Amino acid sequence: MTPPEDPREARRADFLAAAGWGGVEAVPLAGDASARRYFRLQRADGARAVLMEAEAGEEVSRFLRVGRFLRDAGLSAPEVVASDAPNGLLLLEDFGDALVARIAEAEPEREAGLYAVAAEALAALHRHAPPADWPRATPAMLSRAIAPLFEHYAPETPPETRAATEEALAQALEGLDAPTAVPILRDFHAENLIWLPERAGSARAGLLDYQDAMAGHVAYDLASLLRDARRDVSPAAAEAAITAFLRESGRNRATLTAAMALLGVQRNLRILGVFARLAAHGKPRYLALMPRVWRHLEADLAHPAAAPVARALGEALPAPDPARLDRLRRRCPTP
Repeated sequence: MTPPEDPREARRADFLAAAGWGGVEAVPLAGDASARRYFRLQRADGARAVLMEAEAGEEVSRFLRVGRFLRDAGLSAPEVVASDAPNGLLLLEDFGDALVARIAEAEPEREAGLYAVAAEALAALHRHAPPADWPRATPAMLSRAIAPLFEHYAPETPPETRAATEEALAQALEGLDAPTAVPILRDFHAENLIWLPERAGSARAGLLDYQDAMAGHVAYDLASLLRDARRDVSPAAAEAAITAFLRESGRNRATLTAAMALLGVQRNLRILGVFARLAAHGKPRYLALMPRVWRHLEADLAHPAAAPVARALGEALPAPDPARLDRLRRRCPTP
């Protein structure tokens, strides 16, 4: 008996045929922490595109809206070749394989320049007000967002420590100037940036994975870029990025770096929990990234701006030492 056709494959084939890409082989590309899937297509005439499959509905609609906003701002988000939001299908411009992370690893002498352009792209983005209907990364929302830390990474944390940490974080974030003034992309790092040397200025930074954009603080995405869970950013590259951002934005260095430290604490507390959850759901590779996340967290907790959060946490939060990682690994459904 012939097995029934996968409905996803049938929808994909119909979508590609209607877009003029029927019969083209779809080669899987590396995915990310989400359930989205990506495929590269290349026609006989040499034209290339990327197919994105996502959860049907709002996620795709948001990707389309945010991408349009970014392109209107003069930044490089992939053009949309065809879309079927109800079925979670997008055919996108192919930016190629020149990930900033790969280039920086292969040619470390170029890292500082690449990171400077990425920071320039952020400064250019911040010249545009976030749309009124974008979610707001308020201090209350950001403090609640560290919940995965206590649910998945350190569930043994006393309830009073959890409450005190969230309260201290919210109060510290309230002290930041204009906490929701600019667009933030939230997952802004070297593996979500494609180098496009044929373009000019900040448009040389090709942007990916921006559907979760919000209105937030100017330092948020810079903290995401420089406190990267996936790779070590050299001091020279970090300084090049900060210098470029300050030059393009006119911000104050001390104020910016204090905000980066505090937002770095928020991000990395959350990331520890998210990575533990991903591991428990069959993605144990994220456990190997935890020691780097911890180093970022320790460095930022030492900044005076994060002192209230450090006091609230005290000694309650365990490091991702071999015993902790082994415990988390044992929860993984796959080896």
